[in-house]
Amino acid sequence: MRGAFFFLGGIIAERNFRQADRIRINERIRAREIRVIDEEGGQLGVMQPFEALRLARERALDLVEISPTADPPVCKITDYGKYQYQLNKKAHEQRKSSRGSQLKEVKFRPSTAEHDFQVRKNQIIKFLGDGHKVRAMIFHRGREMAHQEVGRAKMTRLLGEIGEHGQIETPPRMEGNVLVALLAPKKGAGTTVRSSSQAQPSA
Repeated sequence: MRGAFFFLGGIIAERNFRQADRIRINERIRAREIRVIDEEGGQLGVMQPFEALRLARERALDLVEISPTADPPVCKITDYGKYQYQLNKKAHEQRKSSRGSQLKEVKFRPSTAEHDFQVRKNQIIKFLGDGHKVRAMIFHRGREMAHQEVGRAKMTRLLGEIGEHGQIETPPRMEGNVLVALLAPKKGAGTTVRSSSQAQPSA
């Protein structure tokens, strides 16, 4: 059993090595000619890898292939450890950003009581403050469809009270029996909620 653990550990170690080995550095760069930039982003021109490696060695740095599909491939004179750290940091920030923004839904009825209205309104404000988009939805049932002005008045009030906390990305409109408005955080594109709280007439 102990041997199996050692074998599994060997597989994991080999897998991690292969992932790190995807970026070619120094003597592993195989192109005949490469375009070289220095650590400040300055262009050093096209040259053979051994010439660029000599320049990197003179500066106590590495030669890192940063764009292998370019013609010729682009390599940068830089500290490889620092370069890997920056790549990992950028990937982490991108994953965090993609996880951070979500589409939330908050539902109302034309007859939603005052206390529940305030609770759900504050929930929308919190979602917007956390960077999420929100679909504010007012559901109509039965005879409520014959008095859509009640739901529209509630939506107008909702958008007015949200005020500067968010922006309208899609103005209020009827989708079947549901009055829907799409709100975005203040930094997003759209019209300020306070200045655009009037619902569009249904088609």
